[in-house]
Amino acid sequence: MEDPKERLTKCISTAELERRWKAVRETMRNRKIDYLVIQNSEEFLGGTLRWFCDFTARHQFPMTVIFPVDDEMTTINCGGDPPADQHPPAWSTRGIKNRLGAPYFPTIQYTNEMEAELTVGILKQKKQPTVGLVEQAFIPVTYRDYLVKHLPEATFVDATEWIDEIRVPKSPEEIELIKVTAALQDKAIEHLKKTIKPGMRDFEVLAEAQYSCVRSGSERQLIQVGSGPVGTPVGFFLRHFQNRMIKEGDQVSILIETNGPGGYYAEIMKCFMVGKKPSQELQDAHGVAMEVQKMNVERMVPGADPKELWDMTNDFLKKKGYAQNLRLYAHGQGLSLVERPVLRYNEPWKLRPGMNIAVHPRAVTKTVWASVCENWVIGEKDAGPCLHKSPQEIIVLE
Repeated sequence: MEDPKERLTKCISTAELERRWKAVRETMRNRKIDYLVIQNSEEFLGGTLRWFCDFTARHQFPMTVIFPVDDEMTTINCGGDPPADQHPPAWSTRGIKNRLGAPYFPTIQYTNEMEAELTVGILKQKKQPTVGLVEQAFIPVTYRDYLVKHLPEATFVDATEWIDEIRVPKSPEEIELIKVTAALQDKAIEHLKKTIKPGMRDFEVLAEAQYSCVRSGSERQLIQVGSGPVGTPVGFFLRHFQNRMIKEGDQVSILIETNGPGGYYAEIMKCFMVGKKPSQELQDAHGVAMEVQKMNVERMVPGADPKELWDMTNDFLKKKGYAQNLRLYAHGQGLSLVERPVLRYNEPWKLRPGMNIAVHPRAVTKTVWASVCENWVIGEKDAGPCLHKSPQEIIVLE
């Protein structure tokens, strides 16, 4: 008889899960919290769910994890009415006691309280419970309102900040998985060197990059591609804007944001030139982007203040005649594509060891666009080596 576990992709070790659960429960006891509730319907940004139970929500189908201070977890997923077996299958779970489900969908209004109703059934097992809500920005108002209404004796607190403080610094096992993700992205760049050619449309480049990443073990991919003529700012675009046909002499900009086996994210960005050497203007912009990245990496040491790095970067770009950052140019990554810290003026955290940081500055004017992107994990003294091995250069396709 076949072992069903052969169906599983790379899983985090049970020892690593137990390390997390122990750290969280110690803090819950100190804070007198009875339950944590994590609810999400995302995969790119749904990493906290996976951090607790090694599963994410499934492509916008909501999922709840209830994490008690003194018992195993309960999961709630979009599924069938009892006695239907619910996702995830019992043979695949660790630390999960109850697997509940119901046929609820955000698009079917009259089912919007089913998930919350099942949650209340668990939380009310304790009198006057204190419930920590994690990443409340993801929790639908219908879900939260139902909890508050049907648990009038409960106390609700926000547990996000201290969960992040435990979750964001990566363990040695996690760091090794992030390195695997960086390596598969390097491999995708090598694949694109052999496949990009005039006559392809941008979405076909996406398909080739996605093919390479999935073949190497990636479970989720956000790949942005843009092409255009020299003398125009050629950034990258989401799928809806990827129908342009690539021509001889074009610049092609590609951002590969994917996870790898185990679900950990990294990202890489490259500029390609199709059959033509880059203009001096593009080379200069690319050089500035690399210089900005280097300046930041050299200063990404434990205790560094993101605001100081943000100000330094924008001052440098302005001095060089390029557009300043208005969004973010570096941020943490893990089981979520974007997580704390972000290198912005309003980030209250200081940098600390174990943080996986993607650094992707741009040098942009009205006539040129260049960016670089790789990952570093902060060590005890500095940022250590770049996790990606692809040469930092504009790639010319002959």
